[in-house]
Amino acid sequence: MDRTQKENVVAEVGQIFSDSGVIVIGHYAGLTVAEMSDFRNRMREAGGGVRVVKNRLAKIALEGKPCEGMADLLKGQTVLAYSEDPVTAAKVVEKYAKDNKKFIVVGGAMGNEILDQNGVKAVSDMPSREELLSSIVGMLMSPAGNIVSAITAPAANLAAIAQTLEEREEA
Repeated sequence: MDRTQKENVVAEVGQIFSDSGVIVIGHYAGLTVAEMSDFRNRMREAGGGVRVVKNRLAKIALEGKPCEGMADLLKGQTVLAYSEDPVTAAKVVEKYAKDNKKFIVVGGAMGNEILDQNGVKAVSDMPSREELLSSIVGMLMSPAGNIVSAITAPAANLAAIAQTLEEREEA
């Protein structure tokens, strides 16, 4: 790899560090090409990405970034999993690590916060952006539904009483 290619890689990885909501670092030693492709596909389907980069270049890209403290985690055969959503990458990585024991979660970063293995697990247990939005919409719609049923209930009750009175007159 010549100097220009290295500079391009550093710029690309630096952009990943700047733009991602969460970055998870894992060790992938022992994974086959098929297993790594499966991991990449899972991340892509979830809306994230995977990048394998030399640790030395990743450390250069980290300089001056909010997550600069995670440079200590870049040792051995590392892979970066990232996503704009602060939860997606952590969820996919944790699930993949459960399915494949060769993949080991090392840690990561969420904004300025450096995460260890337990931190990544805690982030993965959080609800995703879509789950939060759907629960908020549900909470907002619930009172509206209650209001509609409260307004229509007296009319339904009056109709039932009128029907009962009508049945009594016929009897």
